[in-house]
Amino acid sequence: MATMADELVLPMLASTAAAGMARTLTNARLEKWGCVHISDDTFLVASELINNAIEETPGEQILYRLARDGGDIFISVWDRSDRVPTPRPPVEITLDSLDLSPEHWDDNGGWGLNIVATLANSCGYTTDPRGGKWIWARIKF
Repeated sequence: MATMADELVLPMLASTAAAGMARTLTNARLEKWGCVHISDDTFLVASELINNAIEETPGEQILYRLARDGGDIFISVWDRSDRVPTPRPPVEITLDSLDLSPEHWDDNGGWGLNIVATLANSCGYTTDPRGGKWIWARIKF
């Protein structure tokens, strides 16, 4: 993967602390770039991509990359898994269809890639010739 002149590349352990650490460093970088107005969307996209990598490769190293590319913020996360990310088919969720009972609390997840696709101008994945994959998203600023 080619590097860009102004970027943050952060190797992290795929753990519950990873998304918070990435948000903290992302905030500083967005302030430097004058892009604080897109911080909420950027934080959410970064968190979703990182959490997917954690789910795929818990306890292993992942890479988080944030770059400014023209008029876009480019967010990408690498994990060692070759499994292709597959978004859930879109469905209309209503309060009646949402099961919030304690025994089904985690059954309502899995919408992260759909959230990313909604917030980003473009998103996808690229296999890494050295192994694993990069999941990425672009957000206009």
